[in-house]
Amino acid sequence: MRQQWFGRPGPLTGDDLADDVIIEAPFAAPGRPTRIEGRQRFLEFANPQRATLPVHLDDCRTVAIHDTTDPDTIIVEYELTGTSTRTNEQSTVAFIAVLTVRNGKVALWREYQNTLAMLQALG
Repeated sequence: MRQQWFGRPGPLTGDDLADDVIIEAPFAAPGRPTRIEGRQRFLEFANPQRATLPVHLDDCRTVAIHDTTDPDTIIVEYELTGTSTRTNEQSTVAFIAVLTVRNGKVALWREYQNTLAMLQALG
């Protein structure tokens, strides 16, 4: 995922996602989907958002990785740091993701976000 976020400018390819991936954001900001089913539907939503995102991502720091009783699932605590292209201010926002992998691809990505901190970082 880091390679997608930082390694290549332009649209996400979804190479790391299963065709039938489920992406959930239970605490999504108002007006944002809380669940997207399928890689293509996710890319159709995410890429226009990415193209207009007023933040340049600077860093992703893994805080902790927690194993679960399911060997294909982990819980990841991480922080994204970015610089607003509007204000030139840098902010760091914490996330928690539950990731389940099937055949080397992400099949479930459930992300818990600090929506207020994200809105503040976006200026």
